[in-house]
Amino acid sequence: MSDFLGAGWSAYIALVTLVGIFWCIWLLFSQRKTKVTLKPDGQVDDTGHVWDGDLRELNNPLPRWWMWMFLISCIFALVYLVLYPGLGSYPGVLGYSTDGALMQSMTNANDELKPVYAKYVKMDIEQVAADPKAREMGQRLFLNSCAQCHGSDAGGAKGFPNLTDGDWLYGGSPENIKASIVNGRAGVMPPFPQLDSKQIVDVANYVRSLSGLPADDLKAARGADVFKSNCAACHGADGKGNIALGAPNLTDKTWLYGASEATIVETVTKGRMAQMPAQDKVLSPEKIQLLTAYVWGLSNNKQPAVAK
Repeated sequence: MSDFLGAGWSAYIALVTLVGIFWCIWLLFSQRKTKVTLKPDGQVDDTGHVWDGDLRELNNPLPRWWMWMFLISCIFALVYLVLYPGLGSYPGVLGYSTDGALMQSMTNANDELKPVYAKYVKMDIEQVAADPKAREMGQRLFLNSCAQCHGSDAGGAKGFPNLTDGDWLYGGSPENIKASIVNGRAGVMPPFPQLDSKQIVDVANYVRSLSGLPADDLKAARGADVFKSNCAACHGADGKGNIALGAPNLTDKTWLYGASEATIVETVTKGRMAQMPAQDKVLSPEKIQLLTAYVWGLSNNKQPAVAK
């Protein structure tokens, strides 16, 4: 879509918009009739357009109320395009933008709710997670901001991590969870075009064997060398992953995209791309504190006592 944001496209869109409006105005006046043509018998003449043998289009003028409504609509469109964005990249006299309005609305809401959240900012994440009211607020924040990808129960889906199982790509400490929420994450599993199809099948079987899944022993044995040369740099020599890189643990039977041989072959062949969007521009620090505590609490059943 970035191809449509250049100055040329902006001018083209503005031109088409204005020509369309002025053409509508011209069409209105070109079809305006001041006189009605009558036949000798006093009946209104028709335009010569006939359908189904007896359905004729009479040569009556456009109703005045309809003409004025049409004209006012065109004038309203022109005034709107002067005041608000609509002509390509022209921002409008008022400088309005939906992004700006949304951000202002969110800022106002955060300011209003700041006193409600204030006490939780000074508390440890574990303490916030143990507070029933804080958990309720955190759950509402989760449903509004996170459930679209992770599910309303935080159980995840294909390509979206389960947040309740204690398995974390980037670490499950409160600090790591908060960093993921604030800064987002960009997960990249590169494809391996240097491997042929046989090598990819071999390494897929080796990866399956790491977590105790059924695998061809001969292929897995050959795949161990392929893994060591191509995969160990990120996933570790033992396949247990690296939270600093977001490289998953391949030995714990937790799979983000699936554990079948075909799925692993697809992953190695094509790679994977994943994006966790940053929330620092969307959520206030107070809301991030509550959301972090809620997410941390999903996989930590032990609730410490709240400090008094």
